[in-house]
Amino acid sequence: MDVKLETGRLRLRQFTADDEDNLVELDSDPEVMRYLTGGVPTPRESIRDEVLPRLMRQYTQWTHYGLWAAELRDTSGLRDTGEFIGWFAMRPDARHPQDEPELGYRLRRSVWRQGYATEGSLALIDDAFSVAGASAVRAETMFVNAGSRAVMEKCGLRHVRTRHDEWDDPIPGTELGEVEYAITREEWLVRRSCR
Repeated sequence: MDVKLETGRLRLRQFTADDEDNLVELDSDPEVMRYLTGGVPTPRESIRDEVLPRLMRQYTQWTHYGLWAAELRDTSGLRDTGEFIGWFAMRPDARHPQDEPELGYRLRRSVWRQGYATEGSLALIDDAFSVAGASAVRAETMFVNAGSRAVMEKCGLRHVRTRHDEWDDPIPGTELGEVEYAITREEWLVRRSCR
């Protein structure tokens, strides 16, 4: 198992073909997919034949970036639970320079509001700046996704702009736009010195 990072409660590791059921379960929850597809699940065939192969190719494409499976660690220190709770991503986006990767996360509803999204995101932000040499970290979500916006703000990202894209099949809330957040290396250094 190739581990990217560990935090007090999480292990972020590379995906394998054995994660098919984990991703199918995650993407089958209408609330998890609410702001992505309007609640429509990702078909198993797409996960098996497109999503997982693409994720695994990314580990050879980038040295420091990719998308990682998130597992719970036992906080007592006796043993790791290994329970899959979702994923975290830090990877370049074609709309921005390579050294301005995009942060992302998708977690099971059963672990929402327990600080895992912030914990995993902060670890990847720290890694992007201190190891990968990023000049900025970006993130985006729908304006109406208050939970995701709160995570971004807790991690020190600030609202940069709201944009209004055209969609063939818009989901509820699309009319309010997509929000973009970012934190620069300089802002991160100030924030880190205050911890």
